[in-house]
Amino acid sequence: TVLCWVCVCVCTCMLAVQGMKVYTSSDVEAVNGTDVRLKCTFQSSASINLNSITVSWSFRPLGPGREESVFYYHMKAYPPLEGRFRKRAVWAGDIMSRDASIIVREVKFTYNGTFSCQIKNPPDVHGNAGEIRFRVVHTASFSELLLLALAIGGAIGLVVIFLVVFVSCRRCVKNRARQRHAEVDQESPRKERKDPTAW
Repeated sequence: TVLCWVCVCVCTCMLAVQGMKVYTSSDVEAVNGTDVRLKCTFQSSASINLNSITVSWSFRPLGPGREESVFYYHMKAYPPLEGRFRKRAVWAGDIMSRDASIIVREVKFTYNGTFSCQIKNPPDVHGNAGEIRFRVVHTASFSELLLLALAIGGAIGLVVIFLVVFVSCRRCVKNRARQRHAEVDQESPRKERKDPTAW
């Protein structure tokens, strides 16, 4: 019986320290020269300890080349001091909100490749690393342009609808006011008329 309890405790502990889950967008496309937010969120089976939790971002180029560090966070942000992401990677996350996102500024074609987001929150140090397949293009894709056009068109449509409703309401108020004035003007002469037989 004691052995069974020991096995249960060991299995429970193993599950507890293997509960880190990292979530990222699988594919991200960005226009050359723009700033892009690389979103990375996580869930941990252990309570968040700001003194021990770490975030590591790395990059693996599409072509030949070695993997390099993009960003590191431990109690504060540590942007890279050298390499292609020097002065380009900026912390944009909030650990207590379980957000480990970064912003990459002025993306270049040399950024085509895979970004990885690894988070460790002792004792929860085992789990998957989130990966983002990143692609830099000359111009926005048709789908992005379509979404932008729909967003702009929708905003303009809402403004037009608001103006139509506003103008219609004002006209209704003015028409009602005119009708009331007309009714008052028609009743006034009737009240002022006198009986011709009266002296």
